[in-house]
Amino acid sequence: MSTLLPCIEIETEPNPAFAVIWLHGLGADGNDFVPLVPELALDDAPAVRFVFPHAPQIPVTGNGGYVMRAWYDILSFEGLNRRVDEAGILASRAAVGRLIERENERGIPSHRIFLAGFSQGGAMAYTTGLTYAATLAGIIALSAYLPAPHLITEALSEANRSTPIFAAHGTQDEILPLPLGEQAAAFARQCGNPLVWHTYPMPHAVCAEEIAALAVWLKARLRAQ
Repeated sequence: MSTLLPCIEIETEPNPAFAVIWLHGLGADGNDFVPLVPELALDDAPAVRFVFPHAPQIPVTGNGGYVMRAWYDILSFEGLNRRVDEAGILASRAAVGRLIERENERGIPSHRIFLAGFSQGGAMAYTTGLTYAATLAGIIALSAYLPAPHLITEALSEANRSTPIFAAHGTQDEILPLPLGEQAAAFARQCGNPLVWHTYPMPHAVCAEEIAALAVWLKARLRAQ
């Protein structure tokens, strides 16, 4: 299946020179982070197209087979060693890749495209970004983890070895405990990626301080190109 995922799009100004493809968490949809755009206060930065895709609706095994939007099936939620559907991860990686290619077709080169995500969406931002064949502008991983590190190791992209990463996590996260975020950050650093790491006294969520720090990081990269 090669159709594009349905998306919500917001442009900060006409004719955007950059794009941010933002992947939502398990059970949410593309609307989840739309309110974040004005909070980033990018009025004085180059124009950006934010793309918020909706993941497919699938039964999630670890949630009793309940059908919800998910980037891949989670077979078990237990502990730090979660079991996941690797075929689903690869399918979503390909689907995100097609969104990147569409931005290329609309005039935004890969090196001006950021991949962002929260929770399961952040897991896909890591997995897609670190293996994508063309250099990306950056990876944003909020309250994220690596569901299948070997899928990255097996396809690690030389083009994205030095792609900058913004990663943040809540110290009170009971859904994805802090060690999962720390493991993901350590993995990316071992790959050679310059990674900025933040923690906040919050549960599995985002907070104002985190968004403010992300805005600083993102504006710096928008203005550097």
